[in-house]
Amino acid sequence: MERVPRPLPDRPVLVLEAGDGSGRRTLLIADLHLGLGASRERPGGPPPASSDRFATELLEIARRERAGGLLIAGDVKHPIVGTPAPLRPVIFDFFARLLADGLAVEVVLGNHDVGLVRWLPREVVVHPARGIVRDGVGIFHGHRWPSNSVLEAPRLVVGHLHPGFRLAPTADDPSGKRRVWVRAPLPPPGPRRRRRGRHAALRAREIVVLPAYNPIAGTEALNRDRPARGRSFLWGRFLARGAPRAYLLDGTDLGPLPTPLPRARSSAGAARSPRAR
Repeated sequence: MERVPRPLPDRPVLVLEAGDGSGRRTLLIADLHLGLGASRERPGGPPPASSDRFATELLEIARRERAGGLLIAGDVKHPIVGTPAPLRPVIFDFFARLLADGLAVEVVLGNHDVGLVRWLPREVVVHPARGIVRDGVGIFHGHRWPSNSVLEAPRLVVGHLHPGFRLAPTADDPSGKRRVWVRAPLPPPGPRRRRRGRHAALRAREIVVLPAYNPIAGTEALNRDRPARGRSFLWGRFLARGAPRAYLLDGTDLGPLPTPLPRARSSAGAARSPRAR
C-alpha cells in the first residue's frame, strides 16, 4: 500500500512510512550545509546551525516518531569543492552520533557534496545524485536529472531549491523571509511516444520540495523573483508542469506560486542590488 510522506509541524522534515505493514519509518531532510558560518572557535557552525544541535534535534525527532532511519537528500556539507580539515571531524562525529543511537543513515549526494564520502563513517549508505526510490517516493537532490526509476515513481521529493517566501517584516523577523514547503500536483503523463533521449517520461503525480534544514542557509523568495541560476532547473522542468503551492513550516497555506515566476526588474537593476536569496 502506498503511503503519502507526512510533513512534521514546525520542522523541515518529512516522515516516510513503509507500505508493507512493517511500521518502518524514515526521516527525510535536505540541505544540512554543515560548516556554514563556521569559525576557528566554532568549527561545527554557529549555535542556530551547529552540527551538535542538528544531531540532538534529529535524534529527538526520530525517538518521538519511532523512526529507524534518516535519509538526507543532498548537501550534507557547505563547502562545494573539498572539505576543509576542521570540518572533517565535525562531519564524522555528526554521523557517528546518529549511528550510535541506532539510526540507519543514508545520503543522496548533492552539488555541495564533492569529496564528502571519504569523511563519512563506513556505515553510512551513499546513493548517487540521480536519486533512489524508497516506499514509492523518488528522492533526488535536484541539481542533476534523476534516474528513470525516480522519474517513474508515484511521488517525487527534492531539496536544492531552498524555497522561501518574503512576508512583511516584523520585529522578530526583520528580513521577512521564511522557509516554506512547496507541493505541486502534476498532470497525468501524455500519450506514450518514441523518445529520442535516454530519459523516461515523468510519471509522478506530485512533487514536494523540502525546505533547507539549515535555518541560516539562503532561501529563494519564490513569491518575489525567479530562482537563482542553478536552481531554476527544478522550476522549469518539474514545478512549472503542475500547480505549485507554498506552505509555512507550521502548515499555513500561502497559496499558489506565481506562474511563471516574476521577472527581475531589469538586468541593470539586478546588477546594482543583491538578489533575494
